[in-house]
Amino acid sequence: MDKQHFGATEKGMEVSKYTIENTKGMQAVVTDFGAAVVDLLVPDRDGNMVDVSLGYDNVESYNKETTYFGATVGPYANRISDAKIEIDGTVYKLDENDNENNLHSGFSTWAKQVWKVKEHTANKIVFTYQAGHLEQGFPGNITCDVTYEITENNELAISYYAVSDQKTTLNMTNHTYFNLNGCVSGDVLGQELMIKASNYTPVKSSKAIPTGEKAPVEGTPFDFRVAKPIGRDIHADNKQLIYGNGYDHNFVIDKETDGMEKVAEAYAPESGIVMDVWTDCIGIQLYTGNFIEGQIGKNGHKHVKHEGFCLETQYFPNSINEPNFVRPITEANVPYETKTVYAFGTK
Repeated sequence: MDKQHFGATEKGMEVSKYTIENTKGMQAVVTDFGAAVVDLLVPDRDGNMVDVSLGYDNVESYNKETTYFGATVGPYANRISDAKIEIDGTVYKLDENDNENNLHSGFSTWAKQVWKVKEHTANKIVFTYQAGHLEQGFPGNITCDVTYEITENNELAISYYAVSDQKTTLNMTNHTYFNLNGCVSGDVLGQELMIKASNYTPVKSSKAIPTGEKAPVEGTPFDFRVAKPIGRDIHADNKQLIYGNGYDHNFVIDKETDGMEKVAEAYAPESGIVMDVWTDCIGIQLYTGNFIEGQIGKNGHKHVKHEGFCLETQYFPNSINEPNFVRPITEANVPYETKTVYAFGTK
């Protein structure tokens, strides 16, 4: 059970990083700051271990930057319009940290907190965090556990469990940026992606609040039902791509079951690494690292635009305020549970 010092927060709280691994050599390094993935090493087609996640070398960068590299995002991922929600007639005001809107829960998002380690074994770690009532504006005293597990099938399994003592909204995700050729290898535009989604949720403007529509992907650059290079259509003359400076959109998963199912597959022809995404969520956000240019990552590497992609499983953005979407409401004392698995192989 490997634990290493990773620095300290601005308030002097000590931060550590922890290693979990399986018997085949797949390994994840995670930190209690933001319950974030720092490194994710998986074998390529030649058996070489490749770090496929973007990150930083020290906690100071995680605290300072707003890229959310590898972070656990909560209590509410993605955007909330006008930085406010209404539950049973009560309006709760949130941080305006993205124009007039709320992004990833605000300035003090759980991605910026130091979590406690509840359990740590060779291949699994459980982080826990307790949020007070009206922390960041969200109702309820909330206790949340996030479990990372490296399975013998070369999977990174992420499980979320939370309980609130009041009716609230929970919509958690993981914000790892993947580059299946390695985190310092350049852009991901040649890597191939399939997303099992016949519809996506277009946005109103560059502020990325959905219109409330579920629009068909057919005949648009958003059609990933058959695998294609991420960059094939990213520069198309399309209003939605101009708004996002690339892909930064939620896809409506073609659900076949209420439980876990495969919803996406990514492949890097150069390394041979394949990543399948399994989840019980109804939506998945594709973000193509449109604003990470100039970030100084691990080993002093200066990242370029589109050097990583995110596949964030979730409820739809702004679904707490959008009547056309499934509303993520968690009742008092009723557990919120969801799971996502990133499964790795080669071809």
